[in-house]
Amino acid sequence: MIWDEKMECITRDDLEELQLKRLQDTLKRVYEKVPYYKKKFEENNIYPEDIESLEDVKKLPYTTKDDLRKAYPFGMFATPKREIIEVHTSSGTTGKPVVSGYTKEDIKIWSEVMARGLTMMGVTEDDIIQNTHGYGLFTGGFGVHYGAQRIGATVIPISTGQTRRQIEIMKDFGTTVMIFTPSYGLYLSEVAEEEGYNPSKFQLKAIGFGAEMWTEEMRRELEKRFNAPAFNIYGLTEIIGPGVAMECHEKNGLHIFEDHFYPEIINSKTGENLPPGKRGELVITTLTRIGMPIIRFRTKDITSINYDECACGRTLARISRITGRADDMLKVRGVSVFPSQVEKALLKVEGLQPHYQIIVTRPHLMDEMEVKVETSPEVFSDDIGEMMKLQKKIEDYIADEIGLRVKVTLVEPKTLPRSEGKAVRVIDKRKF
Repeated sequence: MIWDEKMECITRDDLEELQLKRLQDTLKRVYEKVPYYKKKFEENNIYPEDIESLEDVKKLPYTTKDDLRKAYPFGMFATPKREIIEVHTSSGTTGKPVVSGYTKEDIKIWSEVMARGLTMMGVTEDDIIQNTHGYGLFTGGFGVHYGAQRIGATVIPISTGQTRRQIEIMKDFGTTVMIFTPSYGLYLSEVAEEEGYNPSKFQLKAIGFGAEMWTEEMRRELEKRFNAPAFNIYGLTEIIGPGVAMECHEKNGLHIFEDHFYPEIINSKTGENLPPGKRGELVITTLTRIGMPIIRFRTKDITSINYDECACGRTLARISRITGRADDMLKVRGVSVFPSQVEKALLKVEGLQPHYQIIVTRPHLMDEMEVKVETSPEVFSDDIGEMMKLQKKIEDYIADEIGLRVKVTLVEPKTLPRSEGKAVRVIDKRKF
């Protein structure tokens, strides 16, 4: 089932013609309406009329999160504030938050791309969607909500928290589609079992998840626990929110809605554009956004792109699962480590729970990395010998994955903190 077959199955030639026209219109508008871009373009001696092909997009300067923070709160808006009908922000945990403004037309676009993505998951007007993403300034809850309403599905806007209430609602309302972060999905399944329910019996038809890093092993764990296929949702507050790219039933990459978002993959260090199939940093330019167009935004997300037609029939390009962030990478004793690599290693070991924390310290001159991981109730015991054997096995698996030996500490079930939103996986105690 395809929501907009004409656009999702468009030929590459027709798509590129549309992209160029929309790009040129967007550049003209930001140059005239956004002082930041006018100044940035002139500093780089580039003007809207210089962009005559999609290849010319490389001439344009990048936009970074720091640039958006400096424009706080309304400096990146391309329309008068009276035309902005909704605002969202990033968390602001590392400085001033990024403000994202939406016109009526932007909300329509957001609804449209999310409707496409939810349709890929099999959602129809007959479904009941329980949306556990936050409904505050975070974009997650509203993006899913608008897309579901566009389709005509019934939305339960329960938001985050109220975990036991979530389970009661799932059972009583006959929820068919769940939306959650992977870590919260795991927690929900645990609490359901504590309440005497088997989460695999809830009769879900699909799960939509995102907003944090995950591995294929984590996906399989969620699918096993809930007995339903899990689909990846990708988005950014800076670009629009969830709905920038989503998975179809092939689960062979996320279709990026290229008629609205122009993607590039670059080398994070050099800025060089990379060819299809090469992993690098995703850069996105909005092509249709009215309230806050963004040019060449450096997402920091590490992925690759594939332009081949998907087996589902869609011709829109696919980005691979995000495996980390350029700013999420840890350097430990000179070795580059992504938390997702550790998770991948842990989930290969029988008897472990998918709850862990990575703690990095520098007690003397050398970095030390510890991985705390929960065991299952069946495995945790007073048998020191067996526990040490398991610990050594995990250390070997992690070393094979990241090329570095680390300390593994096994902890009792349900002793690591749970999250109702994004899980905190890394605690870096080093002072730089």
